[in-house]
Amino acid sequence: MLIGELSRRTGVHAHQLRYYEAQGLLEPRRSANGYREYGGNAVVTVAQIRKLLQAGLSTQEIEYLLPCATGAAPDLEPCPELLETLRARLRGLDDHIDALARSRQVLHDYIDATERRGSTPASAV
Repeated sequence: MLIGELSRRTGVHAHQLRYYEAQGLLEPRRSANGYREYGGNAVVTVAQIRKLLQAGLSTQEIEYLLPCATGAAPDLEPCPELLETLRARLRGLDDHIDALARSRQVLHDYIDATERRGSTPASAV
């Protein structure tokens, strides 16, 4: 199938499909006229890529994990270092969430302190 057909079947824009190709995630064949030709499994591969992106994985991580993926969900088969890659990403997300929670608390503290100052009568200052 050509890129337009793959785009229609997956709901992914052609420029995104070309990006996935540039990242090594999709490997179309080239016809004699230079058109990209995708195999029937490309629809599943694109679904896998989209789901793994939703999990917060980078395209570099997805390139590493994609050979371990089966089905559109995707299910991940045990591959060397698979779990460590996933756990490392999860640790990174947890660290980011912690940092955001700390920032959120500091902002709440500034708001509270500023509101308290604003409610103090001018003669009391």
